[in-house]
Amino acid sequence: MATDRASWLARMDEICAEEGYFEPLGARHHAFFADEGATLLVTFESLDAIRARPNQMPFGLSIAEEKGWSQLCLIAEGETWYRDPAIYRYFDRLVDDAFFEDFDHVVFYGAGMAGYAACAYSVCAPGATVVALAPRATLDPAVAGWDRRDLAQRRLNFTDRFGYAPDMVEGAGEVFVIYDPRVTEDAMHAALFTKPFVTKLRTPFLGDRMEQALNAMGVLPPLLRTACEGRMTALEFHRLWRRRRVFGPYLKNILGHVEGEGRIARAISICRSVNARVSAPRFRRRQAELEAQLASRSES
Repeated sequence: MATDRASWLARMDEICAEEGYFEPLGARHHAFFADEGATLLVTFESLDAIRARPNQMPFGLSIAEEKGWSQLCLIAEGETWYRDPAIYRYFDRLVDDAFFEDFDHVVFYGAGMAGYAACAYSVCAPGATVVALAPRATLDPAVAGWDRRDLAQRRLNFTDRFGYAPDMVEGAGEVFVIYDPRVTEDAMHAALFTKPFVTKLRTPFLGDRMEQALNAMGVLPPLLRTACEGRMTALEFHRLWRRRRVFGPYLKNILGHVEGEGRIARAISICRSVNARVSAPRFRRRQAELEAQLASRSES
């Protein structure tokens, strides 16, 4: 287990010595490549998130290793939004070397900042599948001035190469934009992805921690496996999305929303539905409280 950045970097160099490589891209990015099979999963991840994982390895590698696939991970140190000429040159090199042409199937994946990057750099692998969770189209204030998040990162250049993500997916095979329509800014960014090959998939009540929630409910790994196998469809996603029906944080969010609107009868129906499917003491207690509250209202 690496205890600091330097030891982690040294460990990655050692791991990649035989199959693949690990190399710095400028001051704040790295490229990790594991050469295993004819399917390639490209992920964009943060150094902090990787080091927080039990094995301190990229999330994408856990998906690829299981199936014997190759994995390319672009790693960012901090909120860089992957806006760095060193990354541009790296992808130029991959294109010049016909790197992506060596694979039968290529999938780009990322969430939030990384979702933006997955869309933006997918232009380098025509025909690739893109799976992006809550991707931003751009942080350029001239285009997305209505998004007041990440104000400091607006100083980055989103008008040069690989800048506007909805244009960069032009050559993709299929693009799946997954977002929470209740997060207004995310819904507005999703609306900018207008190509006919873009499928928009709504995941209400997940909020701004969508990747963590989908992973916790066991949706994300099979979703990416499905994409890498070329079987990703809206129907397949919704089949996996049904797992939300037994995911506590999602159910609590819905119940809280309904109660906040004062819809007691609807809240009781939600509690009954949850209690019929899973053992949920909190929902049993809340159902009893709400039923008593509703009965009190009826008597008054």
